[in-house]
Amino acid sequence: MQSAIAPPPSPPELPEGVRPRWPWWYGPLAFLAGGLTGFITAGIVWVAAGVDDPTDSAGAIVVGTFLLDGSLVAAALLFASFVRKPRAWHFGLRATRFWPAVGWAALGMVSFYVFVAVYSAILQPDVEQTVAKDLGADDGSFGLIAAGFMVICVAPFCEEFFFRGFFYGALRSKFSVGVAALIDGLVFGLIHYEGGHDAWLIVPPLALLGVTFCLVYERTRSLYPVIALHSINNSIAYAAQADGGAVSAVLGPLMLLACALAPRLQRRSPVPV
Repeated sequence: MQSAIAPPPSPPELPEGVRPRWPWWYGPLAFLAGGLTGFITAGIVWVAAGVDDPTDSAGAIVVGTFLLDGSLVAAALLFASFVRKPRAWHFGLRATRFWPAVGWAALGMVSFYVFVAVYSAILQPDVEQTVAKDLGADDGSFGLIAAGFMVICVAPFCEEFFFRGFFYGALRSKFSVGVAALIDGLVFGLIHYEGGHDAWLIVPPLALLGVTFCLVYERTRSLYPVIALHSINNSIAYAAQADGGAVSAVLGPLMLLACALAPRLQRRSPVPV
C-alpha cells in the first residue's frame, strides 16, 4: 500500500501539482504590503511609548526593525496562503546534502569577497554603514548584545525567508534564474541604502550579495545555507563596524549550528504532499 507521507520535494523546481506556484507579482506586492505594515505598526508603538523622535532612541529603532522584519515574514505567509497552505519547505526551510551545500556556500562567499576587494580597490568608496550604531551597539554591553542579535540572528533569518524564500520563489514562476536573481538582488541592495553622500556606492556590492544568495539557494535547494552565509557576512561586518568581535564570536557560530541542526530535526517530520 502506498504511503500518504513522503519527504519534501526539492524546490525551486518542484513537480507540477506539488510546488506552490505563487504569481510573480506576489513578491513585489508582498514587499510593499509588508513594508507599509511594518512602518505603521512601528509608528503606533512609538506613539504609544511616547517616542517623539525614533532616530534618537536605539530601543525604538530596534523595535521598529523587528516589526518591519516580522511584517515582511507575515506578508510572505499571507500571500502564500492565497495559493496553498504555507509549509516551511515551501520557503526553502528543508534539508539538503551537507557537504555540497558547504561547497556552494563557500564558492558564493569567496566570489563575493573577491568582487568586493576589486570594487573597493577601483572605486575606493568612503561609505560607512550606521546600522549597528543606530541599533544601540555603542550603548553599553546590553546595547551591543541586542544590536548584535538583531544583525546576526534576526535579520539573516527574516530577510532570507522573505527575499529568497518568497520573493525570489515568486519571481521564478515567470522569470529565469538570472533575471529573478538580478531583480531580487537589486531590491535587496536598495533596501540597505541609507542615504547621504556617496552612500549609493554600497548598493552594487549588496545587490551582488543578494544575487549570490539566490544562486546558492538555487544550487542547494535549501534556505539554511543562505541564512548561514548571511549570518557569517553580518557577523564579520558587525565585528568590524561596532567593535562587536566578542558578540560575533558567540552569535555567529550559534547561528551556523542552528542552520546545521534544524534541517536534521525536520527530517523526523515528513511533510504530507
